[in-house]
Amino acid sequence: MNFNEAVAARLEEIMKEQNVTQYRLSALSGVAQSTIHFIRTGKTKSINLVAIYEMMDGLGLEIKDFFASSLFDRENLE
Repeated sequence: MNFNEAVAARLEEIMKEQNVTQYRLSALSGVAQSTIHFIRTGKTKSINLVAIYEMMDGLGLEIKDFFASSLFDRENLE
């Protein structure tokens, strides 16, 4: 799995855990729905760390919570 795929998978996990839709996440965080969509579908070449921070902040989470996943372990990334 590459880094962008790991970010997309982790975002999906958190959205499911928090029971939020893309629309709701956008409203809570101020991150454009299109940005969230592009991250979730892997249609972006570069992930904006500020967008991840803002999404986590909107959900009341720390950015460290986002990266606290085995998806980001070296052995799981290409």
